[in-house]
Amino acid sequence: MSITIENTHSGTATPTFAPVAGHIGADVSGVDLRETLSDDAVEQIRAALHRFKVLFFHDQQIGHAEQIAFTRRFGAVTPSHPYDDEAPEGFPEILAVDSRKYARQFGRRRYSYDNKWHTDVTALVNPPAATVLRAHIVPEQGGDTQWTNLVAAYNGLPEPLKRLADGLRAEHRFGGRHPQWSSDSMYATKSRENPIVTEHPVVRVHPVTGERALFVTPGFTARIVGLPAAQSDRLLDLFFDEVTRPAYTVRLRWRPGTVAFWDNRATAHLAPTDLDDIETTRVLYRTTIEGDIPVGPDGTASTSVSGAVFQAQK
Repeated sequence: MSITIENTHSGTATPTFAPVAGHIGADVSGVDLRETLSDDAVEQIRAALHRFKVLFFHDQQIGHAEQIAFTRRFGAVTPSHPYDDEAPEGFPEILAVDSRKYARQFGRRRYSYDNKWHTDVTALVNPPAATVLRAHIVPEQGGDTQWTNLVAAYNGLPEPLKRLADGLRAEHRFGGRHPQWSSDSMYATKSRENPIVTEHPVVRVHPVTGERALFVTPGFTARIVGLPAAQSDRLLDLFFDEVTRPAYTVRLRWRPGTVAFWDNRATAHLAPTDLDDIETTRVLYRTTIEGDIPVGPDGTASTSVSGAVFQAQK
């Protein structure tokens, strides 16, 4: 069933949203991202993003400039990535998620710099608020991306575990507990020379919806602050199991022109892990929106251990 998001602004609602999974995700129709969106359409999409957490726009024939323009309607667009120095010429906001680039950087075939469940760049004190990812070249088989709803994960915890999680903080760094890069890789070298580390609340309160999200993922969360390593690992394993429960997820089969837009404050995602034995090329392009500093249920904000706030270029 398609849904039109009610809007109090003047104008006719154009986008419609068709939910695609029980807890997360909706297909969007009635929108051509080559065109400038009306203010009404922007507000309807924003409301749907908060409701469904990730939105899928299909058959969008756009390039870098149109992707940046679309992203900018929802917030300030950041540089491509804290460690990226290969943005397409003239488009410093674009991160190329390109299997050919990763093969050069890692010395073997890869399809993302992080193949574990993660929320984008939570090593930062202000992780991106939202992410836009556009498919350019996709394999004929495999290469799907999955998302999970971190609000549903928090709501799924028993009350005693919610109360425990509400009072915890965790350290986030690139690679989490188990970095998956070789010590001489580009990402390992850059994270060693310019470390980015932050203590975030384990439970993040969404600044718009007020929902509580279980804000930990294997890709970035290294430890629970103040606990011995063994106890920290046991708690993180428990939280990770909840975050990655299949019931909270949605899976996308990419095709050229598909655009995914997700709320990075309330989701985590998983890059494909099924392409290592397939000779193929996969190229997507990412933009991110400047984020706020997370706040926990007690009102305490995240604190940077190392690294600066990641801001849009003025």
